[in-house]
Amino acid sequence: MATTKSHQNAKDHSMRASRQVDSPKEITHDIVEYLTEYIRHNPGYAALCCVGVGFVLGWKLKPW
Repeated sequence: MATTKSHQNAKDHSMRASRQVDSPKEITHDIVEYLTEYIRHNPGYAALCCVGVGFVLGWKLKPW
């Protein structure tokens, strides 16, 4: 019984691994969709990351 289940899992994994993405636009859409879903679930952490990235960019790109 266990070998059948592991065989099915291996088959599912190989099918998922062999699936190719049609275009870079689809990859971009998937990433944006994932990030918006993550931000909806963790708004505080997302805001903290944005502040951190803004601080580092502002510090490194200051004009003087």
